[in-house]
Amino acid sequence: MRFATYNVEWFNALFNDAGAVLDDTELSGRHGITRTDQLAALGIVFTAMNADLVLVVEAPDTNRRRSTETALEAFARLMGLRARKALLGFANETQQELAILYDPDVLSCKHDPQGEESGRRGASGAPRFDSVFRIDLDIDATEDLVEFSKPPLEVALETRGGTAVRLIGAHLKSKAPHGARNRDQMMRMAIANRRKQQAQAVWLRRRIEQHLDRAEPLILMGDLNDGPGLDEYEDLFGRSSVEIIMGTGQGAERELYDPHARRALTRRIGAMNTTARFYISQEKRFLQALLDYVMVSPDLRAKQPSWRIWHPFDDPDCWRHPELRDALVTASDHFPVTMDIAL
Repeated sequence: MRFATYNVEWFNALFNDAGAVLDDTELSGRHGITRTDQLAALGIVFTAMNADLVLVVEAPDTNRRRSTETALEAFARLMGLRARKALLGFANETQQELAILYDPDVLSCKHDPQGEESGRRGASGAPRFDSVFRIDLDIDATEDLVEFSKPPLEVALETRGGTAVRLIGAHLKSKAPHGARNRDQMMRMAIANRRKQQAQAVWLRRRIEQHLDRAEPLILMGDLNDGPGLDEYEDLFGRSSVEIIMGTGQGAERELYDPHARRALTRRIGAMNTTARFYISQEKRFLQALLDYVMVSPDLRAKQPSWRIWHPFDDPDCWRHPELRDALVTASDHFPVTMDIAL
């Protein structure tokens, strides 16, 4: 069985309010790329992946006029995908939803959020992801209130053979200091954003530990917008949010595993896997980063799954097929990550 996570840049711009696909020559949300070209590229990538379940990060918007599920299922019909049933978790206000596309012939899936609703006063522990989390972020003996701008998606899934697995899809908030007017302001905002992101990671980790305590097989995947060594403020906090979520240092029986994350954590200098490629206009070059992960609990790791980053320049199979290679570059600024596992 194949699980995938894929951040599709400006997927929302490819649909109208009725959820119909906009297959035309107007520009998409991606710079210099038409909607027709991005759609065609996405069709090639999704078809090549042929996944049983795809976490779509930055999925089309849900609001009073638009439906994530309607849009994704229209896309799946157009492209003839096996993973043709969509499921949305908690809607958010960013026009970038978290949703899954899955094959209903091999999986049953339902949105199954855990934890109690906290109300506006917040709660410690591990409240429901659309609630408010109380935590002392800066060790000043005063608790801060933290929310997810994109509440993680919690799925209870079951294979046709009766195997039950928990899945959490996440898209943590970026640390980019938007709106900063000078260097000092940029530094303050970047530190505050990292502090908030680490609080979200602690919240996620507490939910993970609940599943581990109940011996429930768990997959956590998505765009964590973080990784070891990603920015100069990491040393102020000691650990990246990826390390917090994985449970690094807690022992093999309590740690989540992703081989690309593990390699990055043990190799601060030298070659590293990457899952995203961004153009830095000021420097006239591309920046690559490891942002997307598929992590598994120890019981699933024991099944010896196989991971793959569909990087057009690093993966030999992608490189050898020019149509797929070009489609990966055109479709998004992130590349899919897949995990194959026997369930």
